[in-house]
Amino acid sequence: MLSFEHLYATLPKPLWVATQATPVAQPELIAFNASLADELGAKEIPDPTTLAQWFSGNQAMPGAKSGALGYAGHQFGNFVPQLGDGRALLLGEVIDQNGLRRDVQLKGSGRTPFSRGGDGRSPLGPVLREYLVSEFMAAMGIPTTRALAAVTSGERVVRQMAEPGAVFTRVASSHIRVGTFQFAAAQRNEALLKALADHVIDRHYPEAVNAEDPYMALLEAVVARQAELIARWMSVGFIHGVMNTDNCSIAGETIDYGPCAFMEQFDPQKVYSSIDQGRRYAFANQPAIAQWNLARFAETLLPLMREEGDALVQQATDVIRRFESLFSAEQLRLHADKLGLAAKSPQAAPLMESLESQMHQGRMDMTATFDALTHYAFSPSDEHREALLALTTQPNELTAWLETWQAEQVASQDSQRSAAMRNANPVIIPRNHRVQEVIDAAYQGDFAPFHTLLAVVTQPFDESVEARRLAAPATENEQVLRTFCGT
Repeated sequence: MLSFEHLYATLPKPLWVATQATPVAQPELIAFNASLADELGAKEIPDPTTLAQWFSGNQAMPGAKSGALGYAGHQFGNFVPQLGDGRALLLGEVIDQNGLRRDVQLKGSGRTPFSRGGDGRSPLGPVLREYLVSEFMAAMGIPTTRALAAVTSGERVVRQMAEPGAVFTRVASSHIRVGTFQFAAAQRNEALLKALADHVIDRHYPEAVNAEDPYMALLEAVVARQAELIARWMSVGFIHGVMNTDNCSIAGETIDYGPCAFMEQFDPQKVYSSIDQGRRYAFANQPAIAQWNLARFAETLLPLMREEGDALVQQATDVIRRFESLFSAEQLRLHADKLGLAAKSPQAAPLMESLESQMHQGRMDMTATFDALTHYAFSPSDEHREALLALTTQPNELTAWLETWQAEQVASQDSQRSAAMRNANPVIIPRNHRVQEVIDAAYQGDFAPFHTLLAVVTQPFDESVEARRLAAPATENEQVLRTFCGT
């Protein structure tokens, strides 16, 4: 079906270790992303039974050469020198229709040399969550790994309790992380580190080859991509939940959707992840954490860089500090889009700051607020105004804000800005309670709610009755305040 290549497998061990999947009892296909398969150049897609065999790992896909990737990582600030793919296998790379090299990986396919005593399996819930959230992010144009397939295993996986098992197939520009470089650096083998860095430059940042210092140019490029990515996350209220260095993609994609969630009632310090007891990865902390992760990346590259001593450290530090201005520039652009203002409106930042304060103090739902504001911008009727004011516990304060915003917004308005505003403000996100409803139904053998929600979140500007129903914020009894990792 796919034409595999294996360039990463040519890198020295232990960056890649040949490993086979452990067969599962009774695989059944939940979902297959035919449009993504077409994008990857797939031909002659077989029947669902064969797909289930392939995407469970029970039967090797033609041309696949599976292996687990080694990486290290700072987990909640604590360095672990060896982590690696404890439950995932890289099947190989494909060249997609745009000429880009992309990884295809199984998750939940059994033990590997990096499992550290784990079972190498995945519960069904995290597989469904990652499928829904990654495909929503792709629909919003936010750089992300993609979902190619999901398969039930016919086995139980024990976490907090015994749960149905599943295997997820993920597509990424690559699975190389900051933690991959930390792993290579920990081997104290400069040739290994250089081979990895050269591979990344060739694959993701070829423009760095001709730079005066290719490895400094690599650092600059990764910093820029991460700054843009985090700004885009935050524009839709996304909270990753586990921004460890081993979950920070060198390609600048969102990767490893574990206990992730989307903020509903706006709170800069919001945390959903059950394992983030210290709020290290709270919503508003994400830019600073990304910058911290990038500083760890810079440390691994220092032995390869051209300068030496204090001059080198200062130059690398300056590049890391640039994250703040790059992030702010992208965030300002997104703020202008979300508010329907001119791209360089000097009022975008103060108006957004004021609105975020209103949302926090008025206990407003973030997605519903921007959706209602978009409707009001398109049609400033009393009905749309009242719908917006109904979202806050402080309507007088929001009314005053609206007057200031409307004066600026009307002056900025044209068809291009209107389109940008709509494209920045989805009708629907994968709300936490809706995702949990899907998981609960699937645990009872009913996957219809999953397919319904998937169809809607991959059309995030849909105004259908069904989309509006699924877009509604959670009632007090429906709220999901904790999300869990599947490892």
